[in-house]
Amino acid sequence: MFGKTLKTVPTEAEAVNHKLLLKGGFIDQLSAGIYSFLPLGWWVHRNIENIIREEMNAIGGQEVFLPTLQPKSLWQETDRWDHIDPPLFKLKDQHDRDYALGSTHEEVVTDLVRQRVSSYKDLPLYLYQIQNKFRNEIRSTGGLLRVREFVMKDLYSFHTDEKDLMGYFQKVIEAYKKIFNRCGLQIAVCQASGGTIGGKETYEFHVLAPVGEDKIIFCPKCNWGANQEVGEQVECPKCHGTLEKSSSIEAGHVFALGTKYSEAMKAEFVDKNGVKKPIWMGCYGIGLGRLMATIVEVHHDEMGIIWPRSVAPYQIHLINLKTQNSNLSGDEVYEKLVRAGVEVLYDDREEVSAGEKFADADLIGIPVRLVISEKTGDKVEYKERDQKESKLLTIEEIVELLYC
Repeated sequence: MFGKTLKTVPTEAEAVNHKLLLKGGFIDQLSAGIYSFLPLGWWVHRNIENIIREEMNAIGGQEVFLPTLQPKSLWQETDRWDHIDPPLFKLKDQHDRDYALGSTHEEVVTDLVRQRVSSYKDLPLYLYQIQNKFRNEIRSTGGLLRVREFVMKDLYSFHTDEKDLMGYFQKVIEAYKKIFNRCGLQIAVCQASGGTIGGKETYEFHVLAPVGEDKIIFCPKCNWGANQEVGEQVECPKCHGTLEKSSSIEAGHVFALGTKYSEAMKAEFVDKNGVKKPIWMGCYGIGLGRLMATIVEVHHDEMGIIWPRSVAPYQIHLINLKTQNSNLSGDEVYEKLVRAGVEVLYDDREEVSAGEKFADADLIGIPVRLVISEKTGDKVEYKERDQKESKLLTIEEIVELLYC
């Protein structure tokens, strides 16, 4: 396996996710806010991606892939070339033409739609992508929580009127709740400011965590919340429960954009009466690396990560402590599990102590650890990462447990 566990991590790594993802061999830091995903980390990332893709497809999303390199002229149409925060990474080509590395794709997708949508019959339309973004952050902190290059799922919806936009807006909110739930996270849906993206109605999805840079007020009774930047309250407007304050991580954001971009870029359609009107729009984002980091911030203990099964890089961490006198071989167990369709990380290192193997298993955090040793006979020791107790099971019993 490429990517080994580390004994120590850089002193500047303060956030839990930063320490554990580096130490566990999930990521490598190339520069401030710039990371490589190693095989273990990329498996987690892809599992998160697949969850998001399933939920976006379920609400009618059509997947596209839009360019990272974007011409200055598009950004000038919306007056964001010099005014977006954080500022764009800008560059020139050999012909002295100006481009930016996309930090978001409202301009690009609006340009795409204005070329292809002309009638109310073409709407509504929902386009999403899972693609690299670049943010020229002044300060990159918290490991994967605040970076300069990352992968984002951004969905853009296009509608004939405000009513249709807001109906779909609520569908996306429900889809986001499912995504975070499937990733093992409890969230508070918070009223927020649109910032330089815009939108008269925007919501952030916050996960309560001490490392979080955001401050929210939330209701533990119904999970309603609001970012403190939109004002102070003492009572929840939904259930009248008492509000509490907490540090949190913003894991997603949705914007009801209205006609801000369509009016600026003349993205229009002709309605049933032959009248030309601007298209109503919404945009909806989730940063995948940030979501991965948030999962680690919530699911860990003093020994390492505890991945939820839905996103874990493997389902089984198989440790072979067998000697030549043992009944059951590690290779035999591994092959049987793989044939049964189980994803297995097999630690068959011969010159590594049992203690080191166990420590690596706890650090990496795969949901189930299996151990084969002289003590286990013709069975296997089965232990779940978040449990202290272990038990002896046959391979058949293990497979049944995993798929029940």
